[in-house]
Amino acid sequence: MFKKRKSAVVRLSKRDQVFKVAIYILAILMIVAVLYPMWFVLIASFSNPSDVANGEVFLWPTRWTLKGYKTLFDRDTIWRSYFNTIVYTILGTAFSLIVNLPAGYALSRKDLLGKKWLSILYVIPMFVGGGLIPTYMVVKNVGLLNNFWVMIIPFSVSSYNIIVARTFFKQSMPEGLWEAAQIDGAGTFRYFFEMVIPLSKAIIAVLGLWTAVGIWNQWFNALIYLQDEKLQPLQLILRQILITNQQISANSTGQLGAELQQLAEMMKYASIVVSTLPIMLLYPFLQKYFNKGVMLGSLKE
Repeated sequence: MFKKRKSAVVRLSKRDQVFKVAIYILAILMIVAVLYPMWFVLIASFSNPSDVANGEVFLWPTRWTLKGYKTLFDRDTIWRSYFNTIVYTILGTAFSLIVNLPAGYALSRKDLLGKKWLSILYVIPMFVGGGLIPTYMVVKNVGLLNNFWVMIIPFSVSSYNIIVARTFFKQSMPEGLWEAAQIDGAGTFRYFFEMVIPLSKAIIAVLGLWTAVGIWNQWFNALIYLQDEKLQPLQLILRQILITNQQISANSTGQLGAELQQLAEMMKYASIVVSTLPIMLLYPFLQKYFNKGVMLGSLKE
Protein backbone atom coordinates (compact mmCIF):
# COMPACT_ATOMS: atom_id res chain seq x y z
CA MET A 1 0.00 0.00 0.00
CA PHE A 2 1.13 3.48 -0.80
CA LYS A 3 1.59 5.78 2.12
CA LYS A 4 0.01 9.18 1.97
CA ARG A 5 2.56 11.91 1.79
CA LYS A 6 2.11 14.69 4.23
CA SER A 7 1.94 18.08 2.57
CA ALA A 8 4.83 20.29 3.49
CA VAL A 9 3.75 23.13 5.74
CA VAL A 10 5.91 26.21 5.72
CA ARG A 11 5.85 27.82 9.12
CA LEU A 12 6.61 31.47 9.28
CA SER A 13 8.67 32.96 12.03
CA LYS A 14 7.03 35.37 14.45
CA ARG A 15 8.72 38.29 12.71
CA ASP A 16 7.35 37.17 9.33
CA GLN A 17 3.89 36.68 10.79
CA VAL A 18 3.89 40.16 12.27
CA PHE A 19 5.07 41.59 8.94
CA LYS A 20 2.31 39.71 7.07
CA VAL A 21 -0.38 40.98 9.45
CA ALA A 22 0.97 44.53 9.13
CA ILE A 23 0.81 44.28 5.33
CA TYR A 24 -2.81 43.10 5.47
CA ILE A 25 -3.77 45.92 7.83
CA LEU A 26 -2.03 48.49 5.63
CA ALA A 27 -3.78 47.12 2.51
CA ILE A 28 -7.18 47.27 4.24
CA LEU A 29 -6.57 50.85 5.38
CA MET A 30 -5.59 51.86 1.85
CA ILE A 31 -8.74 50.25 0.42
CA VAL A 32 -10.90 52.07 2.96
CA ALA A 33 -9.10 55.37 2.26
CA VAL A 34 -9.84 54.99 -1.46
CA LEU A 35 -13.39 53.61 -1.34
CA TYR A 36 -14.92 55.49 1.58
CA PRO A 37 -14.82 58.99 0.00
CA MET A 38 -16.69 57.62 -3.04
CA TRP A 39 -19.19 55.84 -0.79
CA PHE A 40 -19.68 59.00 1.28
CA VAL A 41 -20.42 61.09 -1.81
CA LEU A 42 -22.96 58.48 -2.94
CA ILE A 43 -24.84 58.30 0.38
CA ALA A 44 -24.61 62.08 0.85
CA SER A 45 -26.37 62.58 -2.49
CA PHE A 46 -29.40 60.70 -1.08
CA SER A 47 -29.29 62.24 2.40
CA ASN A 48 -30.69 65.42 3.89
CA PRO A 49 -28.01 68.12 3.49
CA SER A 50 -28.41 69.34 7.08
CA ASP A 51 -27.52 65.85 8.32
CA VAL A 52 -24.45 65.85 6.09
CA ALA A 53 -23.40 69.26 7.40
CA ASN A 54 -23.88 68.13 11.02
CA GLY A 55 -21.78 65.00 10.50
CA GLU A 56 -24.68 62.60 11.00
CA VAL A 57 -24.09 60.78 7.71
CA PHE A 58 -21.40 58.15 8.13
CA LEU A 59 -22.17 54.73 6.64
CA TRP A 60 -25.80 54.96 5.47
CA PRO A 61 -28.03 57.72 4.10
CA THR A 62 -30.28 59.55 6.54
CA ARG A 63 -33.71 60.92 5.66
CA TRP A 64 -33.64 59.70 2.07
CA THR A 65 -34.36 62.29 -0.60
CA LEU A 66 -34.06 62.43 -4.38
CA LYS A 67 -34.58 66.17 -4.60
CA GLY A 68 -31.01 66.84 -5.74
CA TYR A 69 -31.26 64.38 -8.64
CA LYS A 70 -34.76 65.55 -9.56
CA THR A 71 -33.72 69.19 -9.68
CA LEU A 72 -30.61 68.31 -11.66
CA PHE A 73 -32.40 66.22 -14.28
CA ASP A 74 -35.28 68.66 -14.63
CA ARG A 75 -32.92 70.85 -16.66
CA ASP A 76 -33.03 70.11 -20.39
CA THR A 77 -29.37 71.06 -20.79
CA ILE A 78 -28.29 68.07 -18.68
CA TRP A 79 -29.63 65.49 -21.13
CA ARG A 80 -28.21 67.29 -24.15
CA SER A 81 -24.80 67.70 -22.52
CA TYR A 82 -24.87 64.04 -21.43
CA PHE A 83 -25.39 63.03 -25.05
CA ASN A 84 -22.60 65.39 -26.17
CA THR A 85 -20.18 63.90 -23.65
CA ILE A 86 -20.98 60.33 -24.69
CA VAL A 87 -20.41 61.20 -28.36
CA TYR A 88 -17.20 63.12 -27.59
CA THR A 89 -15.90 60.21 -25.52
CA ILE A 90 -16.66 57.51 -28.09
CA LEU A 91 -15.43 59.40 -31.15
CA GLY A 92 -12.49 61.01 -29.34
CA THR A 93 -11.28 57.69 -27.94
CA ALA A 94 -11.60 55.96 -31.31
CA PHE A 95 -9.80 58.76 -33.15
CA SER A 96 -7.04 58.90 -30.54
CA LEU A 97 -6.41 55.16 -30.86
CA ILE A 98 -6.39 55.45 -34.66
CA VAL A 99 -3.71 58.15 -34.41
CA ASN A 100 -1.56 56.93 -31.52
CA LEU A 101 -1.39 53.17 -32.11
CA PRO A 102 0.13 53.35 -35.63
CA ALA A 103 2.60 55.97 -34.41
CA GLY A 104 3.66 53.75 -31.51
CA TYR A 105 4.01 50.75 -33.80
CA ALA A 106 6.09 52.71 -36.33
CA LEU A 107 8.48 53.86 -33.59
CA SER A 108 8.86 50.26 -32.39
CA ARG A 109 10.19 49.11 -35.76
CA LYS A 110 13.97 48.85 -36.10
CA ASP A 111 13.90 49.70 -39.81
CA LEU A 112 12.18 53.08 -39.38
CA LEU A 113 14.29 55.86 -40.87
CA GLY A 114 14.98 58.73 -38.49
CA LYS A 115 13.55 56.77 -35.56
CA LYS A 116 15.78 58.50 -33.00
CA TRP A 117 14.88 62.02 -34.12
CA LEU A 118 11.18 61.21 -34.37
CA SER A 119 11.25 59.86 -30.81
CA ILE A 120 12.83 63.11 -29.62
CA LEU A 121 10.15 65.14 -31.42
CA TYR A 122 7.44 63.14 -29.66
CA VAL A 123 9.07 63.62 -26.25
CA ILE A 124 9.53 67.42 -26.49
CA PRO A 125 5.78 68.27 -26.19
CA MET A 126 5.67 66.33 -22.91
CA PHE A 127 7.90 68.99 -21.33
CA VAL A 128 7.37 72.10 -23.46
CA GLY A 129 3.90 73.31 -24.48
CA GLY A 130 2.90 76.07 -26.84
CA GLY A 131 0.66 77.77 -24.30
CA LEU A 132 -3.03 78.63 -24.26
CA ILE A 133 -2.97 81.70 -26.53
CA PRO A 134 -1.01 80.12 -29.43
CA THR A 135 -3.18 77.01 -29.19
CA TYR A 136 -6.32 79.14 -29.27
CA MET A 137 -5.06 80.98 -32.36
CA VAL A 138 -4.29 77.70 -34.14
CA VAL A 139 -7.73 76.29 -33.33
CA LYS A 140 -9.37 79.50 -34.54
CA ASN A 141 -7.36 79.70 -37.77
CA VAL A 142 -8.16 76.11 -38.78
CA GLY A 143 -11.87 76.76 -38.29
CA LEU A 144 -12.49 74.56 -35.27
CA LEU A 145 -13.50 77.31 -32.83
CA ASN A 146 -17.01 76.66 -31.51
CA ASN A 147 -17.07 73.51 -33.65
CA PHE A 148 -18.14 69.98 -32.70
CA TRP A 149 -14.79 68.51 -33.78
CA VAL A 150 -12.73 70.76 -31.51
CA MET A 151 -13.29 68.26 -28.69
CA ILE A 152 -12.02 65.35 -30.79
CA ILE A 153 -9.30 66.28 -33.29
CA PRO A 154 -6.85 68.94 -31.90
CA PHE A 155 -5.91 67.14 -28.67
CA SER A 156 -6.04 63.52 -29.86
CA VAL A 157 -2.28 62.99 -30.13
CA SER A 158 -0.66 61.99 -26.83
CA SER A 159 3.11 61.63 -26.66
CA TYR A 160 2.82 59.57 -23.49
CA ASN A 161 0.36 57.13 -25.06
CA ILE A 162 2.57 56.78 -28.14
CA ILE A 163 5.61 55.95 -26.00
CA VAL A 164 3.64 53.39 -23.97
CA ALA A 165 2.30 51.81 -27.18
CA ARG A 166 5.81 51.76 -28.69
CA THR A 167 7.21 49.93 -25.68
CA PHE A 168 4.34 47.44 -25.72
CA PHE A 169 4.82 46.62 -29.40
CA LYS A 170 8.56 46.31 -28.94
CA GLN A 171 8.21 43.90 -26.02
CA SER A 172 5.25 41.87 -27.29
CA MET A 173 5.72 41.55 -31.05
CA PRO A 174 8.69 39.29 -31.87
CA GLU A 175 10.64 40.03 -35.02
CA GLY A 176 10.03 36.45 -36.17
CA LEU A 177 6.30 37.17 -36.44
CA TRP A 178 6.98 39.97 -38.95
CA GLU A 179 9.37 37.75 -40.90
CA ALA A 180 6.78 34.96 -41.07
CA ALA A 181 4.18 37.43 -42.31
CA GLN A 182 6.54 38.63 -45.02
CA ILE A 183 7.12 35.03 -46.16
CA ASP A 184 3.34 34.62 -46.49
CA GLY A 185 3.22 37.75 -48.65
CA ALA A 186 1.83 40.21 -46.10
CA GLY A 187 2.83 43.84 -46.30
CA THR A 188 3.18 46.35 -43.48
CA PHE A 189 -0.44 47.46 -43.45
CA ARG A 190 -1.85 43.94 -43.63
CA TYR A 191 0.52 42.75 -40.90
CA PHE A 192 -0.44 45.65 -38.66
CA PHE A 193 -4.20 45.32 -39.03
CA GLU A 194 -4.50 41.51 -39.22
CA MET A 195 -1.81 40.44 -36.76
CA VAL A 196 -0.59 43.26 -34.56
CA ILE A 197 -3.96 44.79 -33.66
CA PRO A 198 -5.67 41.46 -32.72
CA LEU A 199 -2.71 40.65 -30.44
CA SER A 200 -2.79 44.09 -28.79
CA LYS A 201 -6.10 43.99 -26.90
CA ALA A 202 -4.34 44.75 -23.61
CA ILE A 203 -2.70 47.99 -24.70
CA ILE A 204 -5.79 49.04 -26.67
CA ALA A 205 -7.91 48.61 -23.54
CA VAL A 206 -5.45 50.57 -21.40
CA LEU A 207 -5.00 53.49 -23.79
CA GLY A 208 -8.71 53.50 -24.55
CA LEU A 209 -9.60 53.71 -20.87
CA TRP A 210 -7.06 56.47 -20.20
CA THR A 211 -8.31 58.48 -23.16
CA ALA A 212 -11.99 57.93 -22.39
CA VAL A 213 -11.58 59.07 -18.78
CA GLY A 214 -9.67 62.16 -19.91
CA ILE A 215 -12.31 63.14 -22.47
CA TRP A 216 -15.21 62.40 -20.13
CA ASN A 217 -13.77 64.66 -17.42
CA GLN A 218 -12.70 67.39 -19.86
CA TRP A 219 -14.26 70.79 -19.23
CA PHE A 220 -11.51 73.37 -19.66
CA ASN A 221 -11.17 72.93 -23.44
CA ALA A 222 -14.95 73.25 -23.77
CA LEU A 223 -14.87 76.40 -21.65
CA ILE A 224 -12.25 77.97 -23.96
CA TYR A 225 -13.31 76.74 -27.39
CA LEU A 226 -17.10 76.18 -27.19
CA GLN A 227 -19.48 79.09 -26.75
CA ASP A 228 -22.56 77.33 -28.12
CA GLU A 229 -24.41 75.75 -25.19
CA LYS A 230 -25.79 73.04 -27.48
CA LEU A 231 -22.25 71.71 -28.01
CA GLN A 232 -21.03 71.88 -24.42
CA PRO A 233 -20.25 68.64 -22.51
CA LEU A 234 -21.70 67.46 -19.22
CA GLN A 235 -18.83 68.62 -17.00
CA LEU A 236 -19.10 72.22 -18.15
CA ILE A 237 -22.90 72.32 -17.76
CA LEU A 238 -22.65 70.88 -14.24
CA ARG A 239 -20.04 73.49 -13.39
CA GLN A 240 -22.32 76.29 -14.58
CA ILE A 241 -25.30 74.89 -12.65
CA LEU A 242 -23.34 74.60 -9.40
CA ILE A 243 -21.86 78.10 -9.72
CA THR A 244 -25.29 79.60 -10.47
CA ASN A 245 -26.96 77.85 -7.53
CA GLN A 246 -24.20 78.89 -5.13
CA GLN A 247 -24.49 82.51 -6.24
CA ILE A 248 -28.27 82.49 -5.83
CA SER A 249 -28.09 80.90 -2.38
CA ALA A 250 -25.37 83.33 -1.30
CA ASN A 251 -27.48 86.34 -2.33
CA SER A 252 -30.61 85.05 -0.60
CA THR A 253 -31.36 85.46 3.10
CA GLY A 254 -33.64 83.95 5.71
CA GLN A 255 -35.55 80.72 5.20
CA LEU A 256 -35.32 80.95 1.41
CA GLY A 257 -31.54 81.32 1.56
CA ALA A 258 -31.22 78.27 3.83
CA GLU A 259 -33.39 76.16 1.51
CA LEU A 260 -31.42 77.23 -1.56
CA GLN A 261 -28.17 76.45 0.23
CA GLN A 262 -29.40 72.95 1.05
CA LEU A 263 -30.53 72.47 -2.55
CA ALA A 264 -27.09 73.56 -3.80
CA GLU A 265 -25.44 71.01 -1.50
CA MET A 266 -27.71 68.20 -2.69
CA MET A 267 -27.06 69.08 -6.32
CA LYS A 268 -23.32 69.17 -5.68
CA TYR A 269 -23.20 65.58 -4.49
CA ALA A 270 -25.71 64.43 -7.12
CA SER A 271 -23.64 66.02 -9.90
CA ILE A 272 -20.52 64.18 -8.70
CA VAL A 273 -22.35 60.84 -8.87
CA VAL A 274 -23.91 61.63 -12.25
CA SER A 275 -20.60 62.66 -13.78
CA THR A 276 -18.39 59.86 -12.43
CA LEU A 277 -20.56 56.73 -12.23
CA PRO A 278 -20.85 55.98 -15.99
CA ILE A 279 -17.10 56.09 -16.65
CA MET A 280 -16.40 54.01 -13.52
CA LEU A 281 -18.64 51.25 -14.88
CA LEU A 282 -16.21 50.76 -17.77
CA TYR A 283 -13.37 49.55 -15.58
CA PRO A 284 -14.75 46.06 -14.67
CA PHE A 285 -15.02 45.20 -18.37
CA LEU A 286 -11.44 46.29 -19.12
CA GLN A 287 -9.76 45.21 -15.87
CA LYS A 288 -8.51 41.87 -17.22
CA TYR A 289 -6.48 43.70 -19.87
CA PHE A 290 -5.53 46.67 -17.71
CA ASN A 291 -2.76 45.22 -15.52
CA LYS A 292 -1.10 43.36 -18.38
CA GLY A 293 -1.14 46.37 -20.68
CA VAL A 294 0.21 48.77 -18.07
CA MET A 295 3.06 46.47 -17.06
CA LEU A 296 4.12 45.61 -20.61
CA GLY A 297 3.78 49.18 -21.79
CA SER A 298 5.79 50.59 -18.90
CA LEU A 299 8.93 48.46 -19.32
CA LYS A 300 12.03 50.43 -20.13
CA GLU A 301 14.00 49.69 -23.26
